[in-house]
Amino acid sequence: MNTPASRILVGMIGRVFWMRVEGKGTFQNSLQAKTAFQGIMARGVRRLVVDLDRCPMMDSTFLGMLTGAALSVKTATPAPLEDEGLSVVNANQRNVQLLTSLGLDNILSLDIDGKMWAAERERACAALQQCADAQPCQKEVQTMHILDAHKTLSGINAENEVRFHDVIEFLEKELQAQTADSAPVPA
Repeated sequence: MNTPASRILVGMIGRVFWMRVEGKGTFQNSLQAKTAFQGIMARGVRRLVVDLDRCPMMDSTFLGMLTGAALSVKTATPAPLEDEGLSVVNANQRNVQLLTSLGLDNILSLDIDGKMWAAERERACAALQQCADAQPCQKEVQTMHILDAHKTLSGINAENEVRFHDVIEFLEKELQAQTADSAPVPA
């Protein structure tokens, strides 16, 4: 039995950029999500919502991408308004546990009781569209993205630094090997 491919749906719901993850949030779709966040933030939007209602789990790369997006919103505005920032809604218990155990609940708003963005939730189903397809990228670009996500996640607290040290070390070596393989050979 094949599992359906994950999709990232996005749209503006009033003044809020809404992203719904349908399927697993993984290294395979995190670059697509990151690009969507960067594009909308470049247009000045600072109210971001990630809807995990149909997302059974997230891997560390996806979590690192969320961390980077949350930190970018916080640092983009000198004095952010109360409702600016990254909010996570409709997270299942597993995703709540992941977000809190890694300390992400300290840098983003985690809606556990289902009260945030009430009006926008109702409109989200009809308004979201498939995010622009991720363009195939070189392995080196993908490795750099995964490395960056893990470094960002590690930077939140000392526990994460220890937790992801080996992954970061492995990815740095992998990136060095990829760079060496793609370097032009002198004539």
